[in-house]
Amino acid sequence: MEAEPQAIVPTARCGPMMVEPEVVSRPLKLQIFEHVRALGPVSRAEVAKRLSISPATVSTLTAELIESGVLREEAVTRDPGDVVRGRPPVGLAVRPEAFIVAGIKLSDRERTGILVDFAGRQLAAIRIAVDPGGVAPEAQIDSLVQMVDGMLAEIGKTRVDLSAVGVGIPGFVEHGTGRVHWSPVLDRRDIDFAALATARLGLPVTVDNDANLVALAELWFGRGRDKPDFAVVTVEHGVGMGVVMNHRLVRGANGLGLELGHTKVQLEGALCRCGQRGCLEAYIADYALAREATAALNLGTRELPSIAELVEQLHGEAQGGNAAAQSIFQRAGRYLALGLANVVNLIDPTLIILAGERMRYDYLRAEDLLADMQAFVIRDPETLPPLRIHEWGDLLWAHGAAALALSMVTETEIGAPREAVA
Repeated sequence: MEAEPQAIVPTARCGPMMVEPEVVSRPLKLQIFEHVRALGPVSRAEVAKRLSISPATVSTLTAELIESGVLREEAVTRDPGDVVRGRPPVGLAVRPEAFIVAGIKLSDRERTGILVDFAGRQLAAIRIAVDPGGVAPEAQIDSLVQMVDGMLAEIGKTRVDLSAVGVGIPGFVEHGTGRVHWSPVLDRRDIDFAALATARLGLPVTVDNDANLVALAELWFGRGRDKPDFAVVTVEHGVGMGVVMNHRLVRGANGLGLELGHTKVQLEGALCRCGQRGCLEAYIADYALAREATAALNLGTRELPSIAELVEQLHGEAQGGNAAAQSIFQRAGRYLALGLANVVNLIDPTLIILAGERMRYDYLRAEDLLADMQAFVIRDPETLPPLRIHEWGDLLWAHGAAALALSMVTETEIGAPREAVA
């Protein structure tokens, strides 16, 4: 007796929705796969139309992708108004079970992780609270390994079933080499983090700055999927930025660019945790607000609560009418508006997405920031890009790390060179 065929679970959609053929030279097979991943199930004719190539070429290359196990045929859903009868047309979709990847976000307050299949569907997730401060790289990697193994066990898998791990780390991270030059979560500088993690896990590991991963999360799964360019600014324990142009993440020549939090806004100004003075972050981040809170709350020299507790206490005082506390938050809001205005002046994005734990505070309302930005931009204030507050929750960062791993596996398995970086 023949076994009954298993029911096909519909695939998810993820990845940038590029509506035109790319200007940069990328293998055609990879472009076809990326369109199917972003739009599928999608017909071969639609892919050919979008890429301006012949249906025969699409048929040939998709046959190879099906044979290699990364695509499958799946019925295309008809529009509600479609009156054509008969079986639904056959389209193409990513084969979800082809690969599993993990995304991990390290921070000095918590670690989050996620497992996704090749179609970007979440399989498992984890969140672990940690004590603030930098720890040895080996200890961070041990924790990373435990998280990965724990999530795999949850779905009945082992490391043999995992294809790659993406890791987000705050600080100065060189994506191309996997080197972390400085991070608040590590107790020393200049660490070949990706190489150490790869050796420990026995799996390919790719790392990037955590703000870049928020941009990747929005590009692959969120508001930025249909946007050719946008910027993400994160505000919490530090200040970060990720920028997408032409549907691609921008990292700079050495993979260390776009550090908005470490642009200088005051000569010989406040001390930043990076060791320099006058950084934007030193006026906005948690530790900057906590530094001001000790005076505003008359805490004197007694033992102080944690930074998170100080910021919460300061915010409570501001809401209760404490003028000193209110002025601290107002100044932080104006500094953030200054930083966002600089982003507009430099790259003119179509959208700015604000993310991070601090965005829940009422002093960082989008309408107030836009009003303050008008005094700093050189363009017509009426044409400022919209500001959007993300509503993802704690796994936002881990989704970006998973997208990083998905990109690595895609390029490796489909035989493409590393992604073009603007």
